[in-house]
Amino acid sequence: MLEDSPGSLPLWRQPEFARGFRDLGSASLGIGAWGLVTGVAMVKSGLGVPLSLAMTFLVFAGSAQLAALPLIVQGAPMWLVWATAACVNLRFVIFSAGWRPYFGHRPFWQKVAHAYLAGDLNYVMFLKRFPDPVPQDGQWAYYWGGATVNWLGWQGFSVLGIVLAHHIPTEWGLGFAGTLALLGLTGSLLVDRATWVAAAVAACAAVAAYALPLKLNIVVAIAAALAVGLVMDRLAPAGRLLAQRKEL
Repeated sequence: MLEDSPGSLPLWRQPEFARGFRDLGSASLGIGAWGLVTGVAMVKSGLGVPLSLAMTFLVFAGSAQLAALPLIVQGAPMWLVWATAACVNLRFVIFSAGWRPYFGHRPFWQKVAHAYLAGDLNYVMFLKRFPDPVPQDGQWAYYWGGATVNWLGWQGFSVLGIVLAHHIPTEWGLGFAGTLALLGLTGSLLVDRATWVAAAVAACAAVAAYALPLKLNIVVAIAAALAVGLVMDRLAPAGRLLAQRKEL
């Protein structure tokens, strides 16, 4: 098992690991519902149990899996399946850039493991716990605590959905529970003007670009929110300096 630093306790015995496990555990039902629907969808699309199990463990990306399944069923070219999955997962480029100040110094194989386990909720909860982008004690342990419960929750319910696919109707719409969980966690991060403005811009951009293929409206929303956040971050010091001059 990975260690946070030489001579430290194993990750699973560190307080931050337990905290990360608890924090993301609060969203485990939403994660599980999303995984359950994805497991059902894979089998009902015709992949069969063996291929569905291979996909859930190797791909581990619910939105990309759901986006690729209709193309696989229709016999689309492999390059189109890969391109669709890549477009849907472009948001992880943004996430990786956000994690770089925290984990960029880690060995290559640790960063590969981090990349495999990275998820939307992991990113949201991690930034809520460590808002300052500087390496600190406990960050690696916290990430692995959250990643562990996220992986177990997803894979457990996904496998359940694969096994019980023919007994669970897709009309239940359980996948929306995962979306609601993500919205709730995102809302908890709206703590100042900058985050509210970025969230509003992202929402407007996602709706405006909804007609784009391959769910590219998600990528557009992320890029728009990031651009607005960077601009506001640059303008903030200038605004504070101007206020100080007025006081003088």
